This record gives sequence, structure tokens and C-alpha cells, in this order.
Amino acid sequence: MESVCVSLSGLATTETPVRAVLQRVSRAKVTVDGRVTGEIGSGLMILLGVGRNDTSAVVTRMAERCANLRIFEDDQGKMNRSLLDVKGSVLAVSQFTLYGDARGQRRPSFITAAPPELAKTLYDEFCEALHKLGAPLATGIFQTMMSVELVNEGPVTILLDSDNTF
Repeated sequence: MESVCVSLSGLATTETPVRAVLQRVSRAKVTVDGRVTGEIGSGLMILLGVGRNDTSAVVTRMAERCANLRIFEDDQGKMNRSLLDVKGSVLAVSQFTLYGDARGQRRPSFITAAPPELAKTLYDEFCEALHKLGAPLATGIFQTMMSVELVNEGPVTILLDSDNTF
């Protein structure tokens, strides 16, 4: 498995940075209560976690980074193309559990995750920023139990955060 950790540089430092897990997929879908709410072909599955101190500017820059990150293969087989270059789609799912802190305990704490109202607002702004960049977008349903299915191509999985933690 090829895993790469990438940090966003030049962003305002926050105590709890936006976190994203990107997976390059050939297909992905999310189901809620037996109904498909979002489905894509080739592109990115993005799990997004928002922290208590995150802002609109931070999630907008994260969307730009996700859309422009060169993790798709070019004609020579090198990861040299972005989501926008390959005209891929995005399945974006909010995932507060990216803030699970299980250091020294059996049950994770989610205290650094944004409260639901802020998380929903910033998740929506992240999705809108991707849409404005021209990325076809599908989503899950915020604050519901979702089933996510995907086929990871490569496999390629990228961890991003807005605070250079990784």
C-alpha cells in the first residue's frame, strides 16, 4: 500500500486542524438507511474532520489542496495529475471520528472535534469550494449513520491536515 502524508503549508495554525483522508478510487458510494445518497466513479473519496478552531478560510484552502493534489497517474505512470486534470469526481463524507484521541485509554475522546453546528457549516463550505473548483461532487448525509463502500486504486491513501501535524 502506498501511503503519503502531506501537510498544508502557509495556513494559519490552529489548535485542532482540519483533517482529511483522501483515497484515490475507481468507484465509491455512501448509503443511509438502505438508500444510496452519493455515488461516484473515478476520483477521490474524502473523509473530512473539522476541529473546534477551524475557519472558512482553512476549509476553502483544504478543498483547493484536495482538488489540485497530483495523485493520479500520467501517461508514464507517474502520479502527476490532479483530480481536476483527470476530471474526476469527489465523494465527501464528514467524519468527526478523525479526531478520536485514544492515547492512553480504551475509549477515544472526541473533545477536539468541532461541535455539530460548526462542523456542518464548515463541511458544507468545503463541499461548496470543491464544487466551485469544478469537481463533480456527491456527499453523505451529515450526522447520520452511513455505510461507505469504495474501491481504492493503487491503493493510494493520503492524509492531509491544515496544521502540519503529519
